[in-house]
Parts: sequence; structure tokens; C-alpha cells
Amino acid sequence: MKNVVWTGTWVAERLGVELVGDERLSDLLGLALRRNPRRAHLLVSNVLGKHVPQSPSVVYGHGFALGRRVRELLGAEDAGAAVVLGYAETATGLGHCVADGVGLAPYLHSTRRPVPGVDTAGGFEESHSHATSHLLLPENPALLAGAGPLVLVDDEFSTGNTVLNTIRDLHARYPRDRYVVVALVDMRSAADLGRLAEFATEIGARVDLVTAARGTVNLPEGVLEKGQALVAEHETTEATRTTENTRTAENTKTTEPADNRPGHPGAARVELGWPRGLPDGGRHGFTPGQRIRLDAALPAMAARVAEALPEGARRVLVLGFEELMYAPLRLARELEQVVSAEVRYSTTTRSPVLALDDPGYAIRTRLVFPAHDDPDEGPGERYAYNVAGAGFDAVVAVVDSAADTPALHAPGGLLAQLAEHAPSVLLAVVPSYVPARPSTERPSMLPEPLRGPAFSSYAPDEVGWLLQDLSDVTLEAPTEEREEAIQSGGAHYAESLPVEYQPSPQYQELFQTALGTSAARIAQAVGAVTELVLAERSPHPVLVSLARAGTPVGVLMRRWAQHRHGLDLPHYAVSIVRGRGIDANALRWLAAHHDPADVVFVDGWTGKGAITRELTEAIREFESAEGVTGFDPEIAVLADPGSCVRTYGTREDFLIPSACLNSTVSGLISRTVLRSDLVGEYDFHGAKFYRELAGSDVSVDFLDAVAAHFPDVADAACAQAKELLATDRTPTWEGWAAVERISEEYEIHDVNLVKPGVGETTRVLLRRVPWKILARAGAGTDLDHVRLLAQQRGVPVEEVDELPYTCVGLIHPKYTRGATGADGKAVTV
Repeated sequence: MKNVVWTGTWVAERLGVELVGDERLSDLLGLALRRNPRRAHLLVSNVLGKHVPQSPSVVYGHGFALGRRVRELLGAEDAGAAVVLGYAETATGLGHCVADGVGLAPYLHSTRRPVPGVDTAGGFEESHSHATSHLLLPENPALLAGAGPLVLVDDEFSTGNTVLNTIRDLHARYPRDRYVVVALVDMRSAADLGRLAEFATEIGARVDLVTAARGTVNLPEGVLEKGQALVAEHETTEATRTTENTRTAENTKTTEPADNRPGHPGAARVELGWPRGLPDGGRHGFTPGQRIRLDAALPAMAARVAEALPEGARRVLVLGFEELMYAPLRLARELEQVVSAEVRYSTTTRSPVLALDDPGYAIRTRLVFPAHDDPDEGPGERYAYNVAGAGFDAVVAVVDSAADTPALHAPGGLLAQLAEHAPSVLLAVVPSYVPARPSTERPSMLPEPLRGPAFSSYAPDEVGWLLQDLSDVTLEAPTEEREEAIQSGGAHYAESLPVEYQPSPQYQELFQTALGTSAARIAQAVGAVTELVLAERSPHPVLVSLARAGTPVGVLMRRWAQHRHGLDLPHYAVSIVRGRGIDANALRWLAAHHDPADVVFVDGWTGKGAITRELTEAIREFESAEGVTGFDPEIAVLADPGSCVRTYGTREDFLIPSACLNSTVSGLISRTVLRSDLVGEYDFHGAKFYRELAGSDVSVDFLDAVAAHFPDVADAACAQAKELLATDRTPTWEGWAAVERISEEYEIHDVNLVKPGVGETTRVLLRRVPWKILARAGAGTDLDHVRLLAQQRGVPVEEVDELPYTCVGLIHPKYTRGATGADGKAVTV
């Protein structure tokens, strides 16, 4: 009998890492490395079906067995009232299997894919994740509101922060007596072992833990430095291999259109015959009745796949797609019963891991390909591990229809990459399930815009707010409380408001100084961007500011057009929310009152370009749903340090004083609010008018100070605009690349917690729980206010060479109130 090398040996021997615990632990887990400045090792599950191809029966069996243990723990009656919740992306399939084992439990998993028309029942930021916000999008809003046990499923229970914070916030909304946490492995340290009982006492409920194995990781002194050295040694080889793969893929280019079915040459499409109306998974909920329908349909679907396999195939991989884990797993398990070939199952993933070809290492190979489902956070790399070189005669790629895009079929895409490593590639597409929207009659007219002085301190002709007034609603919460709720899943950031920062006399003095030194510079940028708009976009544009940072800039552009050209341009402010899109009712109002082709969206500055991408996708969805065309999603901004747009006044990252304050420089209007109990389907998004802050209001002072320089800078601004018109202004997205690099280097793994540029950094310090500030070495007075705010909040400022921005603000990546101390200021790790 040959000896089997443990797939953690390579890392353990070189780093001195020791996996201690149950005898089964080494069968369940291997070790790998990733480029990470604070933790080099990575636990890799052998039975999850994510990174390591495994028998589908083994993968399903582990999850189902955990579900059976939950059923035994709860008893038949309570198990019949339970709801199972899984975590995207890694545990979506595991959670499904647990729900199957529990018996009659409906299932829901979190998702990183916003779905238009589906109300959000919650959401959270996962601190250690490589991706964006998790959302909870149940088709039936009552799914999470029952009193029965809630079973939460993740692949690993380490510190438990994500799961426990999710329970805490769901408990506040939907209190219940019992929770069960399920994971394949319990890897808590000795220090964390008592937290579960303390947590249960804190919320007044019973919390049980069910796992397949238990252990911990012992790390010797200096393990981080050794790990970093190992990664540095081997990542060059990996980069070379990736480049060679890319070049090979380039050599396979074809003139056939990318979306010309049946797909990339070498890939054949298999029509599954998926049952009409059956959800593709638990993104919007999956009931026991739907599982019965799937069970009945699986034999015929597996037979169609089996028939399409090449004759004589001995080894077959069914490859799922990110969150789409359960449908391909069940298909693979059924296929395993009807073909003589050895069937394995795994899925693609967003998570980057170093690959090393050694039998004692968990990740032997990796395929790198572009995202192909138009992800909300923008383009990026995706991965398939241990597929190349694994000897598969055929790969069956299973994706949902939202991911069946030209990028999937393009040279260098997933199908092309698979074709380089398997003689036969099949594509099976499962229809993406979108819940039917309730048929409610849309009102024939939307309300007219709100205007000052009744709403905002701006003059009524300066801006019309396409918002509803929520001034009488209490929406504010302490910054630390909001941060914990946002990151743990209790709330989306747009569901509440931060307590308005009241500037100290010293800070107000800094604002006035900054305004005095930069007003002329801002005036020139305002003039340049307005001239670009008039020359390229429309001779009579309709300015539509993205509230609220864009609103002062929109007012200034309107004033420039009036000063320089005698134009009286319409100007409105609308709400856009990351992860939720632009206010569709505001777009409907604009389309009813103006030519969409004349609409120019305005914002203050770009950071990494998230709002640019958000607006582009939101406009596309709106026009597809409404049949209204003509809106141009290109944003005009005062400053574009992230190189995300074509229409800008400057690409320098400098201090725009309106970024220093909140409502008191934006007409006394709050950030916008989108909450289902306050904003109906046909309502404008909401905001508050802080009339009580009138004594501190400098909104009009800011506008007047900048506009006073218009005559002085007119010639320079027009010359700058002329120069820009003759320049290649194609966005390079340098900012996005820099943010991704910083996110990985500082072990944040979530680009939403990295806020680049002076404006975004200021917002972090005013509204969020900051972790640290990165400042470009030698940055001058543009950062005086940032340094003062950082000092007031006890946040370190770290000088960095070759930073592409003047500064970058990092939100605390693992925030709980306990992580910052009682005062919410002393942030330590």
C-alpha cells in the first residue's frame, strides 16, 4: 500500500506550522500559501469541493451528515421549523447539503450579486473576504422572520466573528430562542473557546456548534517572515507560468463571434432541460418542495451530460461556478452513479492562492481567467485550482445564465483555458432564477423636486433634489455601531446615517485656510470640466449631481455656465447607492421632463471608480427594464485621480474643501438613505435636512468663494479645456489596480474597505471606523485636515513611497466594538 503524502507537508516543513487536533483533521485539510503581509498560510479543505476536485459523493456526504447531526440535536419538531443560512461563496453548496440533511428546512445563502427588483433583507461585509458585500435576498421576506431555529453554515469556524456578528444583528431584527452554527472544522484557538457561551448569554439564546472535526494551528516565531520569503521566492515562477498560459490562449484566437453558440471551439453545449421556474440555488431561497422537484429531474439531466461525454472518458470533472455550487454538485453526484468514469467535482473561485507543483502542497496548479458574469464590483481575475495537469479527459463547466457571457467564450476566458488542459469541454447552463416582481400599479406622476429653503440651504434655482424628505425620522447611529452592523451583516450602509461630525474650531479654521488656498485651483477645474461638457456632451446639458458630494460641484458648474456663457442650466441631485444602483424613480422623472441624451451626471471626484461602474450597470438595467434609452453613464467630475472617467477638470489628487465637511458644505442635506420600510417601490430615495445646523453652515460660503475666482481663471480654464479636448483621456483604471494591490498587501481582501484619495480618506475619518491612513511621502498642506482628524480619532498615519494617491484611508477590516476599545478610537490589531 503506497504512502499518501499529506497536502500540508510542504508548508508545514518550511514554516514549522503544526496542525493539531482530531485524527481526521489532516484528511480534511491541506495547507497552501498566498501573498499576504500578515498571514502566509491558508487552510485548504479537501472535502468542500471548492479548491480541490473531490468525489461529489464525498462532498455531498460531509454536508448531509452534518445536517443529520443538526436534526438529531434539534429533534424532529424543531428541525421541521428550522431555516438554514449558508455563506457565499465558499459555503453555498455546503449549506444546501446541510439543509438536505436537516430534512424539511428551507435554505437561503448570502450572495455578492445584487438582483434588481429583489428587496434586501440584510447584508454584511466579510472582513477576511476577497470580494464585496454579502447580501441576503430572500424571495419570501418572511423566511428569516420565523421563531424556529436558525442554522448558520460556513466552511470553517475560526474566530467566529462573521457568524456571531451575523447572529447578533439578525437576532435584533428577528429574535429567536435557538441558533446552531455548523462548519466542517472548528479551528478556534484556546483564547476563543469561551466566546460562544458568552455570546449565547449576551443575546439570551441557545447557540450550539456542530462540526466534523476540531483542531487548531500552531504557528512558530517568525512564521510570517518565513512565509513572505517563500511566497516571494515562488510567485515569480507562478507569474511566468500564468503569462505562458495567457500567451497560449492568445494563440487560439478565432474570428467566430464570442457569443456565437455553442461556444468556444472545443467546448460543446449540453442542454440540461432544467425544470422551468426551479431556482438554480439558494440565492433567493430554496424550499424542500423545490428540492423534490430537483431530485426528480436529476436523472434525465445527468443522462444528457453522460451522452455528451466523449467515448472512453476515464476521468471527468464537473466544474461549478463561484456561488453556483449545489446544482453542479447534485448533477455530478448523479453522473457519478450512471457513468463508469471517475467523476470529480470542484468550482471556480474569486480567491487568489499561490500554486506549487508538489504532492505535499494543497494547490498544485491554477487557471487564471477574467470574471465572466459582469460582477457588481467590476472586472477582475477568477481562478480554477488543481484542474490543469489533473488528467481529466473531459470537463463539464456548469454556469448560470447570468455568467453565460461573451467573456466566458472569449479567447483567454474560462472555456478556452479549460480547452488547453482537457481534450473535451462541455458547457451546461442553468437558468438564473429571478423572483417575479409583484404587480403593483405605478403612479402616473412622481413628485416635483424638493428645493431650498424648505429643503436645503441652497437657493431654489441652484438645485432641485429628486429625493423625499426624511427629516422627521431618526436614522443616525454611532459610527462604531454602524461599522459593526455593516461589516457583520446587520445592515447596508445606506439604511442608516452616521451622527453628523461637528467640527472643532481648529478644524473649521483648517477648512477656511484650505478654501482660501485652493479656491482658485477649484475654480479653474470647474471651468475646465464645464467647458468639456458643453463641447462634447451637449450645448444645453441637464446637470444631474450624485448626492451629496456631487451637488456642490454641480452648482458650481451651473454658475460657470451662467457666468461664461449666459446659460441657465437645469440642475438636479439624485441618489446612487453602492450595491443598490441609482434611484430608478429619479431617472423616470428625468426622462419624463428632459431628453435623456442631455443628462450629464456629475460627481465630486473619483476614488477607485466603484460609483462609475455602479452607474454604468444601473443605467443599463434601467434602460433594459424601462425601454428608455439615451442616458450616458459617463460621469463628469472635478477631479479624477483614479483615471476612471473621460470628463474631468484635473486628474491631480488634491484637497477639495467640500470633502472636509459633511452636510454643512452640502446644503445641510444628509447622505441619502434607502431602506425598505421608508422608501417604497415608487418613492424617491430619502435624505434629511439638518435645519438645526444652520449656525455651522458654510455651503453658500464655499460656492461664493470659488465662484469669485471665475473671472481670474477664465482664460486658464478655457485653455486647459482645449488642451484636454486634444488629449487621449481614455480611463486607465490605475486607481482600481492600486486599490486591489493595497487590499492584498494589507490583508484586507475587500476593495470596499480601501478608500483612495483625499476626499475618500476624509469620508473614512468622518463617517467610518478608520484603521490607518496611508499618506504619500512628502505630502504637504493638502493633508493637514487629514492629519488633524487622524490625531483626534487615534488613527496612525503611515507614510508610503510611490503611493499613486496623495493618501488612502483604510477602514478597519475586522471591526467589532471590542476590536477598537471602549472609546472606539484606539484601533489596534
